[in-house]
Amino acid sequence: MKHIAISLLDYKGQEKTLNCLRSIDKLNLKDISLTVIVVDNYKEGTFSFGKEKYKKFTPILIKNKKSLGFAGGQNVGIHEALKRGAEYIVILNNDTYLDENLLQELMIAQEADKTRGAIVPKIYFQPGQEFHKAKYTEKDLGKVIWYAGGHIDWANVYGIHEGVDEVDKGQFEKSKKVDLLTGCCVMIAAEVFKNVGVFDEKYFLYFEDADLNMRIKKAGYSIYFHPKALLWHYNAASTGGSGSSQQDYFFSRNRMLFGMKYASRRTQIALFREAITLLKTGREWQKKGIKDFFLRKFGSGSYEV
Repeated sequence: MKHIAISLLDYKGQEKTLNCLRSIDKLNLKDISLTVIVVDNYKEGTFSFGKEKYKKFTPILIKNKKSLGFAGGQNVGIHEALKRGAEYIVILNNDTYLDENLLQELMIAQEADKTRGAIVPKIYFQPGQEFHKAKYTEKDLGKVIWYAGGHIDWANVYGIHEGVDEVDKGQFEKSKKVDLLTGCCVMIAAEVFKNVGVFDEKYFLYFEDADLNMRIKKAGYSIYFHPKALLWHYNAASTGGSGSSQQDYFFSRNRMLFGMKYASRRTQIALFREAITLLKTGREWQKKGIKDFFLRKFGSGSYEV
């Protein structure tokens, strides 16, 4: 019997969180002892289970006094899971729906090789949430890939999802080592967190998973994509989506923070030049993000949450 904990973060997304919990309640839990931790990461503490009842777990609710971002909010869940003796911890977005065999498959992949520091599933767009909706037929919906492995484009300091926007026709059925995990859903052994630490809260939101990814690999573990583990994901459901002021601010600032920590000197010089250009010509919150990077103003920074 393996003790697995799921850390689930809610930020003003109660209905999506409840939907996610309903899918967790349908999981195949053979040889698994499951702990589910819901972290209410909104300053007014709005989340409630209401009259919801679950057959396979009794959820634990932790209410933060203020929003700690994805990094800090998930750290609360991770620390609670470690305190309760979980052997594996699944970091999970609340805007997801899980295949019933997700945990079984993640555990199989993890148990097969202890050098695997993180196991990442194949992730689809929730039907109707695709980037380019018009290009898909009705039968494609639910099979459009959001993540089938990933890597970092070091020349531009962007995380790249492999297979994104492709309809799954069996082209990503091979388990493999990959260079980039996603914080949308990833299983990480408790031992790994104890060795490399949790999320760096300077990031608050965006690139915190890429930073953890780098620390896991530097510690000698691999990142492993296991395509038999499946789930479905709404994209940027709690952050206002692409081009929002929140994304502009944290993405611009944290890309600099990540790049200046891990990228080559040549890329760092290019990032610096790009930052100066953004200070002059960028959108309002891009400018604020770059300014706060140079001022070393991290965490929630200038963005009120």
